[in-house]
Amino acid sequence: MKRRSKTSLLLALLAAAFLAVPALGQQDMTTVPAEGFAAKTRQPARFAHDAHNEKAGLSDCTTCHHGEKDGKKDPTADTSGVPCSDCHTAAAKSGRTPLMRAYHKQCMGCHLAQKKGPVTCGDCHEPVK
Repeated sequence: MKRRSKTSLLLALLAAAFLAVPALGQQDMTTVPAEGFAAKTRQPARFAHDAHNEKAGLSDCTTCHHGEKDGKKDPTADTSGVPCSDCHTAAAKSGRTPLMRAYHKQCMGCHLAQKKGPVTCGDCHEPVK
């Protein structure tokens, strides 16, 4: 019986550690993830996840981490921890938003609406050397 409880405890600890990884990764984030882009013309956008959200007063993860339903953006679905490139590919299929446009629409759209934050290329990206 002791062996079974030790195994159950170990599995519970592993599950908790696995679920905590996305949250820990975001607090350490310093740039927008660039996975999904084959050719890079600029460095990934500078982005300190937690500092940005604190300064912007964002506490609802679905503000940025949205899902989709029937091919439309679903702002009620929380996709925290899922890379944007899982749904938005660099060369998107017809009717889908390409990855670069998704990032720019999400970030710059909010900055323009709030009349705060960077909206030009060089404000967020350094050129590739």
